[in-house]
Amino acid sequence: MDYSYFSVRLGRDRTAQRDFADRMHASLENAVVAVFAPLLGFASNEALVLTTAGVDAAAVLNAPGVAGGESHALTPTLRPADGAKPPGGGIYVHNWFTIDAGAFDEFVRLSGVAWPDFEQRFEAKVFGLFGAASTAEDRAAGERRLLLMTRYRDLGEWQASRDPTTEAMQVFARRRELTRVSLARACVLVPAP
Repeated sequence: MDYSYFSVRLGRDRTAQRDFADRMHASLENAVVAVFAPLLGFASNEALVLTTAGVDAAAVLNAPGVAGGESHALTPTLRPADGAKPPGGGIYVHNWFTIDAGAFDEFVRLSGVAWPDFEQRFEAKVFGLFGAASTAEDRAAGERRLLLMTRYRDLGEWQASRDPTTEAMQVFARRRELTRVSLARACVLVPAP
């Protein structure tokens, strides 16, 4: 199952993310996998939406209250399983990786090798690792983009998981050698109404 990931800009109203999430769940029903609100690194007027593929982008990008945004077509790699939804609670870190194009399979393989140790040691669970559809710019630059979504108990658990002495972090260090840019930002899941 493929997915679409939307990053949208909303108005200044303090309930903008909740209102937007309610509208998405009502209008797109089962196509909405998750809606996230910013915590750290995202603009305060942003919201993120993960849907199943096939959703008309205009239904999200032109929804009431949306001032603009962008979308990305995503294909899952090792996770998530079809039909999976992120569990509530904690925080989610959305980490965009830009890697050498030829390193895609190795990056995914190393991720799968590290996850068991990582998830056993920390109160963290990888929800999904997605490959983004390559753009003409990606191809010209010889790069690929991936989005990693990981749930942590809290920001303190995310910080603790940076311990370089763990087996997982040693594997992640090898994965980092394939990485041109990594951009991790934290958000929270907005529960369905």
